This record gives sequence, C-alpha cells and structure tokens, in this order.
Amino acid sequence: MPKNIVYFDLETQKSADEVGGWGNISKMGMSIAVTCSSATGEYKIYGEPQMDALLKELQRADLVVGFNNLRFDYEVLHGYTSFDLSQLPTLDMLVELQNTLNHRLSLDSIATATFGVEKTAEGLQAIRWFKEGKLAEIAEYCCYDVKITKLVHEYGAHHRQLHYNNRFGKKMTVPVKW
Repeated sequence: MPKNIVYFDLETQKSADEVGGWGNISKMGMSIAVTCSSATGEYKIYGEPQMDALLKELQRADLVVGFNNLRFDYEVLHGYTSFDLSQLPTLDMLVELQNTLNHRLSLDSIATATFGVEKTAEGLQAIRWFKEGKLAEIAEYCCYDVKITKLVHEYGAHHRQLHYNNRFGKKMTVPVKW
C-alpha cells in the first residue's frame, strides 16, 4: 500500500443544469472539499479560499482515492487550475467497478450492501445548502462521504471484493484488485 493515500470528495455550488449540462463540469464551482490522509489520519475541510492548499495536498499524495473523481471531482477542480489532475496517481473506484461490471454503481449501493450504512444526503441537497449558506452541513456530509470512500477502499483492499445492491435490491459481490 502507498504511504500516503488521500481520500477525497467535493461538493459543488451549481448543478449541471445551472451550467449548461454535464459538458461544463468545470463551471460548477467547488463549495467544499474534504480529504483524509492515511499518513496522518486527519480529515481536512477546504473551501474555495483554500484551493491552493487542496491542490498541493492532492499533488503530494502517493495515491488519491475517490469515487467518480476522474470524471467529476477533478473536472470541477480544473475550473481553478491549469494542472492536469488526471496525471496524479489516482484510484477512481467507480471507474474500476464500471470496467469490471460494465455498468455504474452508486457509492450508496456499495455502502448499504457492505456496511449497512447509507449516505446522509445527496449532491443536489449540498447545492441547496450552499445557496442557503450552510457550509457546515456541506462539510459534515462531505466528511461522511470521504469516510465511506475510505471504508469501501480499505474493505476492498483487505477482502478483494465489495458488495452492492443491484437495481432489483439483490445483494451482489464484485471482485476488486486494489
């Protein structure tokens, strides 16, 4: 295992509809980002004013682990930097699982089937909170998502498999190689 795995998630200020579609993810704006470093065990919360510190933490990681971070989170951050974040050592668990299963899974489906826990909210709720100035609620939600991301990664690394609920509610198992 790499020395410093940085688990990462972010929430946005705007929805895809508000920026003209999914082709404009870099225009969504970051409201809150959260990281958790395996080297320190610390969770860090970043707002837009801390963007440089967030980018430095991601660049210093031995491995960045997320769920849909290549196609979503990194694209949001590309609205703030010219650095190509896809060049970072990255494990996007959604991409890995999609390559194995030939369909997408939600983090919630994995967390529910593997640990019996559910996400506390969803992205559109976080956007509403941003518009209401409720950054603490976004930070709490995003911290929880990072914790779930970390648990899913560690479970997969230890057991070489994950569980998920398929669209019919049946618990399924998928092998993983991380």
